[in-house]
Amino acid sequence: MNKQITLLPGDGIGSEVISSAVQVLQVVADEYKHTFNFQIEDIGGTAIEKHGTPLPEKTSAVCKSSDAVLLGAVGGPKWDNNPSHLRPEKGLLQIRKELGLFANLRPVKGFPSLLHASPLKEEVVNGSDLLIVRELTGGIYFGTPSQRNHEGNSAVDTLYYTKQEIERIVDKAFQCARERRKHLTSVDKANVLESSKLWREVVEAKKVNYPDVKVEHLLVDAAAMKLITNPSQFDVIVTENMFGDILSDEASVLTGSLGMLPSASLREDGFGLYEPVHGSAPDIAGKGVANPLAMILSAAMMLRYSFGLEEEACLIEAAVEHVLKEGYSTGDLQMQKGTKVNTDEMTAQVVSYITSESAAHSILSCYA
Repeated sequence: MNKQITLLPGDGIGSEVISSAVQVLQVVADEYKHTFNFQIEDIGGTAIEKHGTPLPEKTSAVCKSSDAVLLGAVGGPKWDNNPSHLRPEKGLLQIRKELGLFANLRPVKGFPSLLHASPLKEEVVNGSDLLIVRELTGGIYFGTPSQRNHEGNSAVDTLYYTKQEIERIVDKAFQCARERRKHLTSVDKANVLESSKLWREVVEAKKVNYPDVKVEHLLVDAAAMKLITNPSQFDVIVTENMFGDILSDEASVLTGSLGMLPSASLREDGFGLYEPVHGSAPDIAGKGVANPLAMILSAAMMLRYSFGLEEEACLIEAAVEHVLKEGYSTGDLQMQKGTKVNTDEMTAQVVSYITSESAAHSILSCYA
């Protein structure tokens, strides 16, 4: 397999974690006889400094001609006072829109060695392994009108969805559920909102095409409560944009560290932009102590969802789980015991496992 991957390091620790992901991908390519070609482009604050815009035309063009995009992080206090069109985050929002990325996938998995760091009791979060599928380009964040009146004492936002927008995200969620434990939870507010009533109707109509997937409906307030009281009951959650924004942030605290959470933003043909959930962490940028694991896991998601390389993705995920089990951790991970390592050392541990004889057993267990 020969693939072209655009790298968008962005700001802060972005370049450091991107470098780690590339090292891991190169080793995987060698092991499986693939060719991954990488091209680096600017986005965010770095692009503002160099080009006067958070998303240069060249960056957009290169991304559109590639097979997938890996993004490090954007933003930082340096640009907090910039006008809205010169904010680093504007570049990320714009590239998502230009690439037509409508589905955000955020897996949340509780690693045994990190459960003690969760704000929840270990027995509650133990066994948590869920995927939130969030609609990314519709809903109240994009509906019109969205404005205040002339006097400034009232405002309106519009929650708008077409049936086609709902159908495509629901189909993606069903497909993801089929690849996991075949359990889909659709989250809405159908007791109040017309858009949610349409959402539930679409899910009910679509489920006949996926008879092997168990479907349940939850109101968003009940879903928020159950994510905290019994997160292990969930497999795949699908929901609209604003609900997904809130629920995915709520779920992100389950594992005890944002440094462990990858994400993907996909369009219908499988093209995707992959990035860690954590921010640019400018306070530790350049110190070589950033946690690269979320970026490495994002690269694994790229192999799975954009390239169809399930075995290779499983291998990377097994390597990350192995190094944590062995007690290796960066400064952000509150391990009870083990060895503190820097970015390069953590990356080297992941690479070492991928090339070890033990890796073969992990692949077998992945398909068990």
